[in-house]
Amino acid sequence: MAAHELWLIRHGESLANRAATAAENAGLEVVSIDLRDADVPLSPTGEEQAEALGAWLADLAEDERPDAAWSSSYLRARQTVSIALTTAGSDVVVRVDERLRDRELGVLDLLTTHGVETRFPEEALRKRWLGKFYYRPPGGESWADLALRIRSLLVDLERPETPSRVLIAGHDAIVMIFIYVCLGLSESELLEFAQTHTVANASVTRLVRDGDTGEWTLEAFSLDEHLVAAGAPVTLHGGDDVVQPR
Repeated sequence: MAAHELWLIRHGESLANRAATAAENAGLEVVSIDLRDADVPLSPTGEEQAEALGAWLADLAEDERPDAAWSSSYLRARQTVSIALTTAGSDVVVRVDERLRDRELGVLDLLTTHGVETRFPEEALRKRWLGKFYYRPPGGESWADLALRIRSLLVDLERPETPSRVLIAGHDAIVMIFIYVCLGLSESELLEFAQTHTVANASVTRLVRDGDTGEWTLEAFSLDEHLVAAGAPVTLHGGDDVVQPR
């Protein structure tokens, strides 16, 4: 059948989200967290958000729920989808795929904006020159690199055996790049969108494909009503660093 609906879920708030926001607000150079990015777990708030997501899924009619689930290989995303599906009483099997992992930051990993400016001023200058979409930190990835990953994954979602409605648990940059690829945006259109839109933790973004034309449309962006309804905090940690279009 191939996928005709993509439900893009950003992971719930993580311990690194909290640490990074605190470090940025304090003007520090380094984010204090002694974990690999792949191993960062959800915060207690993130777990509460994932449970709220699951409660919302449980309230949907059986024929309205996702019938397949994919996840980033990073712990915070796997925890989010696992908690949500367990809370919803769903038996959908989650397929873990490293193409959905967060953007690799290379030598800039765990540095705040101030830290990059202080320790790698030449990289800060190069980023401003190249722009967010094409800038690749040493040992890391650009948003263009993420687009290659997502284009590859979408080929798999085109297979006839793929269910129609697929839940995808990932990261804020991954959500943005799905929008970029599926809607056929230009670099400038993506960056303008990203300047005014933030992907909330445990939010739902929906892309729907027309059965006749095959074109994707953005039906909903960063929905958080399920969090509000459950009394769970809505958190807007920026995640991927500030967008600076050229």
